[in-house]
Amino acid sequence: MSVTAPSLPAELAARRGSTVELRGLVRDFGGGVGLTGLDLAAGPGEFIALLGPSGCGKTTALRALAGLERVDGGSILVDGRDVTGEPASRRDLGMVFQSYSLFPHLDSAQNVEFGLRMRKVPAAERRRRAAEALELVGLGGHGARYAHQLSGGQQQRVALARALVTEPRVLLLDEPLSALDAKVRVQLRDEIRRIQTELGITTFFVTHDQEEALAVADRVAVMRAGAIEQIGSPEELYHRPATAFVAEFVGLTNRVPGMVAGGVLSLLGAPVPLAAPSADGPVTAYVRPEDVLLAAEGVPATVLTTSFLGAVRRTRVRLEDGTELAVQHGTREHPAPGERVGVALAPTPVTVAPAV
Repeated sequence: MSVTAPSLPAELAARRGSTVELRGLVRDFGGGVGLTGLDLAAGPGEFIALLGPSGCGKTTALRALAGLERVDGGSILVDGRDVTGEPASRRDLGMVFQSYSLFPHLDSAQNVEFGLRMRKVPAAERRRRAAEALELVGLGGHGARYAHQLSGGQQQRVALARALVTEPRVLLLDEPLSALDAKVRVQLRDEIRRIQTELGITTFFVTHDQEEALAVADRVAVMRAGAIEQIGSPEELYHRPATAFVAEFVGLTNRVPGMVAGGVLSLLGAPVPLAAPSADGPVTAYVRPEDVLLAAEGVPATVLTTSFLGAVRRTRVRLEDGTELAVQHGTREHPAPGERVGVALAPTPVTVAPAV
């Protein structure tokens, strides 16, 4: 579904984002991983994605910020004010959940108006603001439709309009796209980023989908076991992962045995730059598939499989020592399974960890 970007109401365009600080947040579930001293700060209008595997604490962090989950330690500040002990209703935050959670007996406009009704906003203003919010998310003219008359993507747009209509200081998105099919998910992902940019609203976006996180966020916080493993721009996380966990979790990566001697890394018999200094000794290097090249004069390898992915082709090869590598290359190269090829590494800095 193609949606023309509507003009933004002047009263919303003039808004500025809030600052958010999570300081040493602890949530103890009595044996299960919660939060183990989470520190995170967002600047005005920043879009931060919380990314990580199931059970890493990302949704717990979002719910704690929203006031839907108590914390056992630490503090939460919004615009410098400590809101740790305040109920969700007093934090002035908007939240969109994975499930659309629309009231089936209310039409779209009434669903969007609901938060304004709870705030006792006059009816005429409620209707005006709900219509503007629906227009903002590309659903102008859909106000009279009920949930069962809308597609999944349209229902999630209504939920987004409902979160925005109260003009919250911070927008919280808890895996809002996971129930949608792939094409609609990409379209709505881009719409969310457009709306967030135009509103300038500070936003936290929880997802387990790394492509979503890298595509929309100003910064991505990779979480593990209740804490942040690394936070940085999408480019920083992808090209300069700070740990082996981040290197393996964000994007596809190859584990390649190597050796560091005198501060110089040797992989496949050739020197390769290090992303960060490393102690001498055997290491595991984390190499992206696009940094593995098919080269006639490279290290001998045998093609195992090859897959056409549209813009690129991904080929898996096995070296003579048994190491398997994924190679991402142009579609004009079409090696066949069983074919002998050569591979080499691009001179791109790589992250390493001591070999185990």
